[in-house]
Amino acid sequence: MTIEHIDVAYTAVATADNGRDGRVSSDDGNLDVVVNPPKAMGGSGAGTNPEQLFAAGYSACFQGALGVVARKEKADITGSTVTASVSIGKTGAGGFGLEVAITASIPNVDRATAQSLIEKAHQVCPYSNATRGNIKVELSVA
Repeated sequence: MTIEHIDVAYTAVATADNGRDGRVSSDDGNLDVVVNPPKAMGGSGAGTNPEQLFAAGYSACFQGALGVVARKEKADITGSTVTASVSIGKTGAGGFGLEVAITASIPNVDRATAQSLIEKAHQVCPYSNATRGNIKVELSVA
C-alpha cells in the first residue's frame, strides 16, 4: 500500500501531558481538557478520554463528509446526526486496538438512500480514509 501525499490545508497541533491521566491542549488554546482513563478501564472517569476525543472528531468529520456527498446527490440531510462509537480492547498480539461503529440518522430520506449516502461518505471522510484497512469500522443507519 502506497502512502498518498496530500496538499496540506491545515495542521492541528495538540500536546498531551501525562498521557491518559493528565491534560491535552491545542496550540491555539481552543482545546484544553483533563483526560483520565474511563472507569471501565480502572480509571477515575473524571475527565474525558482519548476514545471520546476520537469519537467526537470522527463523528464531526463524517457528518461533514455526509454533507459533501448529499450536496452532490441533491439529498436533503437536514436534521441528520452522526454518532461514532469508539471501542478499545486488547488485541491478540498483546497490545490494544480500536473498533468504530458509525450510526447515521437521516430523517428526510428513505433507508436505502441513507445507506448509500453513508457508504459514499465513508469513501470521502478523512477519518475513514485514515482508518481503512487498520481497524474495523461498521456503518449503520438509525
